[in-house]
Amino acid sequence: MRDALLQVEKIEVVYKRVITAVQGVTLSVGPKQIVAILGTNGAGKTTTLRAISGFLGLDDARITEGAISFEGRRIENEPPHSIAARGIVLVPEREKVFPNLTVAENLTVPVSRLLSAAGPKGQDEQIYDLFPRLAELRQRIGGLLSGGERQMLAIASALMCRPSLLLVDELSLGLAPVVVQDLTQRLLAVRDELGIAILLVEQSAAAALTIADHAYVMENGRIVLDGDRERLKTHQDVQEFYLGQAGGERRSYRMVKQYRRSRRWYG
Repeated sequence: MRDALLQVEKIEVVYKRVITAVQGVTLSVGPKQIVAILGTNGAGKTTTLRAISGFLGLDDARITEGAISFEGRRIENEPPHSIAARGIVLVPEREKVFPNLTVAENLTVPVSRLLSAAGPKGQDEQIYDLFPRLAELRQRIGGLLSGGERQMLAIASALMCRPSLLLVDELSLGLAPVVVQDLTQRLLAVRDELGIAILLVEQSAAAALTIADHAYVMENGRIVLDGDRERLKTHQDVQEFYLGQAGGERRSYRMVKQYRRSRRWYG
């Protein structure tokens, strides 16, 4: 994509020097754009996010081919703190909050690490405006929050770092549909009110395609399909295997012998 905020070009990720988890992945995120990576468990979605955010080293993995550029500068294989300082912040799938700190204290942790003591005045109030439920729970201990409240707090804590690009891993995991619907609308507000681009990893195509401007479908470590929201919503394979609209029953592509490959392979 021309003038992309983030550009991933044909990256390959190898674990323990022998296991190729991601191969030939190319994707881009434009300014103020919401982009989703869809796919089943094990497709390579989280590995792609970890490659972008710099957290691969924790799992003895490395980008061995390809390039990742952010705001025109190469960042592949940089450490997580360097990438965060550039403006890319990850909301992880697990271990989202500090369970022994209050909501208010959770929000001060990233500020103390990345901002000066005289950081932006009123930033926490802006966050509370985006997440009114957190304002009500300022003094609640993180470990006592519900799953949806923890996800809100994790996103809010990431926003305190003032990112240009927010990476969100499995927004809907383990949450009720009504909670997911509320969270997706919060992400829209984050984009619209703060101007922050979002790259969202999701197993739930239905949730992601309600807000994504563009989406990529991953299978076995590769991008096999991409397009704008409307294209993917109406694509026969996406409807059948990810939206559960084939005979009223959701099915995995692994359940059939012949999987229609009416799409373009990268790499």
